[in-house]
Amino acid sequence: MLGNKPNHKPTSKPSRKLLFSEALHHKRKTPTTTTTSTPSSSTESTIMSDKDRILQEITTFSCCIEGMDASITSLTLETKSMRSDITSFQSRVTGLEQCMGSLEVQATMSRDKDQDLLYLRSKLTDMEDRSRRDYIRLHGITENEEGPDIQAFLSSTLQKLTSLDFDPSIELQQAHRIGPKCSNNSARPRPIIACLLRHNQTCQILQAARNHGPFRIDQYDIRITADYSKETNERRKAFLALRPRLRQLEIKYGLFDPARIPPLSEYPPARVITSYNNTAQARRQRPIFHP
Repeated sequence: MLGNKPNHKPTSKPSRKLLFSEALHHKRKTPTTTTTSTPSSSTESTIMSDKDRILQEITTFSCCIEGMDASITSLTLETKSMRSDITSFQSRVTGLEQCMGSLEVQATMSRDKDQDLLYLRSKLTDMEDRSRRDYIRLHGITENEEGPDIQAFLSSTLQKLTSLDFDPSIELQQAHRIGPKCSNNSARPRPIIACLLRHNQTCQILQAARNHGPFRIDQYDIRITADYSKETNERRKAFLALRPRLRQLEIKYGLFDPARIPPLSEYPPARVITSYNNTAQARRQRPIFHP
């Protein structure tokens, strides 16, 4: 039979929290002794020197702040002046933009007026050329050969040069020489301009001059040309450098009213020249036909 074992209860160890509270209670009960010590003279001098140094730094910092205040004040004034300048610049720029807008409108109107002026000039030139359709010019007739009656002289001369049978006979409205008379007899004779009464006779004379001219009288070459305005004559003179080139290339051409050269041969492409640059370089180039 087993005997009864003694009932031993394990003893619990004291917790850390309990030990800490007991130690703290014991410390509170233990009287503390305070020791007072008087500062030495070296410690006082150190404290005073640190105090003086701190006061000096504070004074220096105050001076720096005052200088910064003055700088900030000057910067504020400069900013205000710059702001006023910017405002004035903005107003001036606005005025300039308005002026530019008005100038653009005026430029557009000027371009339109230039186009209208060119159109009116071309129309005026065309009207002048049409009003000169019955006029012809004779070049190469010596001075004073016409005598006192220039109209009778030109009627007989034109009949003789063209060898045409005019029915009725040639009638002239007026005729005279162009330009001032030269005192030198060896100078080139002035051309004669004549206005015929009938337009069909003018066309016949010009056609005969193109087919058989220049004519010849007493060792002098007589050329008969149509009369054009100054602008048309300048345009026709621009083709002077092109004519030898066309003859060199054996291309038939004709200079028609008002100032165009259509090629009359089978030279492709068959186009019409409306302008030509009268320069030495253009004389060496192959003629270009503009559509």
